[in-house]
Amino acid sequence: MYAKEWNLRRYVKRWTVLLGIAALAGLVGGLGALVFRLLIDGFTSLFFSRVLPAVSYRVYGLNLGYVLLPVFGALLIAPMVKIYPGLRGNGVPEVIEGIIFKSGKIGAKLALLKTVATAVSIGAGGPLGREGPAAFIGAALDSTLAEKLPNPQVRKLITTCGLAAGIAGTFNTPLAGSMFALEVVYMGAITINLVPIFISAIIGNAITLTILHQPARFPVVNPNISILGGIPFYFILGVILGLVGYAYTRALYKATDFFDAFSKRYPFELRLVIGALGIGLIGMLLPTQGIFGIGFGGIKDALLGKFTLELLIILALAKMTATLLAISSGFSGGIFAPSLFIGTMLGSAFGMLVPHANVEAYALAGMAGFFSASTQAPLTQIIMITEMSGSYAYSPAVALTSVVAFLTARAFFRGSSVYTTKLERKGVHVKTGRPLILETIAVHEIMTTNVVRIHVKRPLLEVERIISSTGHDFLPVVDDDGRVVGIVGVTEILGRTTSMKKLSVERTMKRDFAVITPAETAQDALDKILMNDQNLLPVVDDSGKLIGVVTKKDIYRAYYYAIEGIYLW
Repeated sequence: MYAKEWNLRRYVKRWTVLLGIAALAGLVGGLGALVFRLLIDGFTSLFFSRVLPAVSYRVYGLNLGYVLLPVFGALLIAPMVKIYPGLRGNGVPEVIEGIIFKSGKIGAKLALLKTVATAVSIGAGGPLGREGPAAFIGAALDSTLAEKLPNPQVRKLITTCGLAAGIAGTFNTPLAGSMFALEVVYMGAITINLVPIFISAIIGNAITLTILHQPARFPVVNPNISILGGIPFYFILGVILGLVGYAYTRALYKATDFFDAFSKRYPFELRLVIGALGIGLIGMLLPTQGIFGIGFGGIKDALLGKFTLELLIILALAKMTATLLAISSGFSGGIFAPSLFIGTMLGSAFGMLVPHANVEAYALAGMAGFFSASTQAPLTQIIMITEMSGSYAYSPAVALTSVVAFLTARAFFRGSSVYTTKLERKGVHVKTGRPLILETIAVHEIMTTNVVRIHVKRPLLEVERIISSTGHDFLPVVDDDGRVVGIVGVTEILGRTTSMKKLSVERTMKRDFAVITPAETAQDALDKILMNDQNLLPVVDDSGKLIGVVTKKDIYRAYYYAIEGIYLW
């Protein structure tokens, strides 16, 4: 009886502490999102209300001053993003890497720089969003808060709480912020771990809503509809958006490769200026339709039916091009808001082609579909559209288009996304849609260094004796320098005559075998073992010398302990 009472007391104490830290993480993430939003508003006012009138010069009805605003912004952020390349783009891949592979460590210094760099980028007209940077800022601030915590799983969780609070505080969508953390970042989370994430997201949302009094909402004019007759069209829209979303992601990284190669020959600042000039020229032609900045005004106008079919297509292509230039050239900002804009325009245009269609429904479905395709996060978008529209009426249309777009793009992504592709190009293997357990464990953490090895000149008879005495069914074979030249096991011994067993191992050893390095992951080891039908995998250094082995048993044990570590109290 006493033991049960003591355990209950410990349970209550631990969860009280965890939820208290989660609440603090939500407060910090929410305040970070609040400061971030205010800075964006401040820089937007500075550039468009003060700088633009001073540089305006009209030619044939076009204001050439619009071209200069992104250039000014590029020159301001160039010193920061040149020194800290992690500031470029949306910041979500860096958060994924920090949470999964660095025990939640990101750093408050980068949060400060990311806040300024993104606020300047968007304020100067960069066609980017604030969700990725807000997630980065919240996660980075709370990673500093969690640094002293002893449990690495709790550190990861608190960093994720900051991300959820940042998203929720930016869009005023606590459920979608939590789901974003689950789907995109905190892969492998279990239900009970989501409790502190929800707490942080709710508090982060409350912070910005209390101060700003303006939730991010999209106007819904005609929510009382039936989508039954439109199911085939929503399905087709999902397929189209899935293909476009995948192609757009590929183009984004192709453009990034181009600018990376360009900056090796020319000053880094020049790549930013070139991207800024392209953004400015596009924005000059469409200055009031949402190309500049976050673009929510353009989304609202599309939902209200203010754009023609031709203009919707032009705006989608213009925003795609401008965002591609901004991200690939090195501006700091997210892809979430541009994805909403592009999807809204494409969905609206598609809806105009459908007989007797409610264009508003196709606009919201397109908004969800394009984002779901590129990020491979359909649940986040289904929930977010519901929260931001304030209506469940369109949920079936949004869900159908979102899921179809997700599945269509997944057929080509093969487990990647617009976020994870950046990590994969760095050699960090992350796949969406599956819990990351073995990918977070390095081979050097689980390998056995006290290895039974066989010299290449030893007779097979001696190998048989060693196998029977040790119980190992595979042994690595090495040469005089300690380099692995083969593996030998029970299959190489069975059926051999006594005279054959007197011959050296090199006559019968398996020469077609796989090895692994200490820096690779347990998932890499398991894949190699299964693909090559080996129970044992030699671990080698850069010169090919044997330094350890990994077996299936080592991997299964590591998986078990990692799973145990996920469960918090």
